[in-house]
Amino acid sequence: MSIAIAATASNALHTPSMRRRVIAGTTIGNALEFFDFTVFTFLMLVLGPLFFPAASGYGQLLLTTATFGVGFLMRPVGGMLIGSYADRHGRRAAMTLTLWMMGLGCALIAVAPTYAQMGMVGPVMMVLARLIQGFAAGGEVGASTTLLVEHAPRGKRAFYSSWQFGSQSLGVMLGALVVTLLTMGLTTEQMQAWGWRVPFVIGILTVPVGAYIRRNLEETLTSSPQNTGKPQLATAHRATTHQPLRRVFADYKVTILKGILLLIGGMVSTQILSFYMPAYANRELGLPATSTLSASVVFGAVGFLIAPFVGMLADRYGRKRVIFWSRLATLIVLLPCFQWLMTAPSTERLMLLVALFAVLVALQSAPAFTMLPELFPKAVRTTGMSVVYGLGISVFGGFAQFFVTWLLHVTGNSMAPAWFLMVAIALSTVVLFWIDDRTHDDIDAQEA
Repeated sequence: MSIAIAATASNALHTPSMRRRVIAGTTIGNALEFFDFTVFTFLMLVLGPLFFPAASGYGQLLLTTATFGVGFLMRPVGGMLIGSYADRHGRRAAMTLTLWMMGLGCALIAVAPTYAQMGMVGPVMMVLARLIQGFAAGGEVGASTTLLVEHAPRGKRAFYSSWQFGSQSLGVMLGALVVTLLTMGLTTEQMQAWGWRVPFVIGILTVPVGAYIRRNLEETLTSSPQNTGKPQLATAHRATTHQPLRRVFADYKVTILKGILLLIGGMVSTQILSFYMPAYANRELGLPATSTLSASVVFGAVGFLIAPFVGMLADRYGRKRVIFWSRLATLIVLLPCFQWLMTAPSTERLMLLVALFAVLVALQSAPAFTMLPELFPKAVRTTGMSVVYGLGISVFGGFAQFFVTWLLHVTGNSMAPAWFLMVAIALSTVVLFWIDDRTHDDIDAQEA
């Protein structure tokens, strides 16, 4: 009976219409996460004086950057708790929870009073919102990527999971585009008075749409005989997943370390080249703010468009091969490209550099999101991936901008972002030699 139920559920899961809904449902949540983070990053120079007026110009930027980064402190906690929840109660339930939590964070920021209006109430609300969103994002990536991989037909796992990176790039593109349009269309006074709230209101409005799509997704952990998509856990499954978090840390400690090292190159690349680059180009190189924001639109657009094709390459030639050669290429061209930009800063050069690195980041990041869930068996897959992603991004991703801002201030070396990025990519490249390429494996065969 259980075999027949499993077969029926499997057939339901692998219909083309369901796969399209899975891609749409995962894309909207991931895009919202990166839309919000992109908007917050690009509005730092606006938010600093509004919420931290007593600090100096550098202090305002540092405090606002730290407020951005503090949300990443909750990523590991959210990854552990929501990942464990997803491995016990289903990926869809976890994804619905994270979406509403991200919407709550957007709402808190949208209505937060400035320091001049209510003193410390505004900054406290801002930090609370970042903590909630960080908690949600810590579980979102693991649950959504796992769902994509488990819905994918044989030989197309990288293509399906590439939508994880693609949706993140979409969020970057839309966030940068909205801020660019607001900057061009509003005066400085209007932007400070109410314009900065508009992107977060837009984020709130996407939540009901995403929740509706996700409500109709089929569950991949298990499925009920009625095919409702609700997880119906068998006794054997309960025995292996009632404590998925403990099992991950007991049996997969080395795997967690490998996964973190695998991801940090892409994490730091995205944070520096997409989120930090506009402020860097504007402040250090003197380029117009609208030009630097437009460069981030280009970064997101290129990443979104190329990600599915990168997934196809990884399915055909293997994940490790695509990641290795793209990271090697990045290490070779990184310093010359930064130096080329600094010798004669211009909007055109910035756009070309950003487009090139968007391609290279997509080539190394999209396949990495496939390799992560392939490292863990189905019973603890979301927990394992969420722990890896949460721990990695909390340090190497969330505070990358903080570290680079500090390095620039202390050393006065305008090449600090490039050197920081090279170290992260080198670590991520070396670890590939200790990770098996499971491109052609049945990843659920390791279910033990």
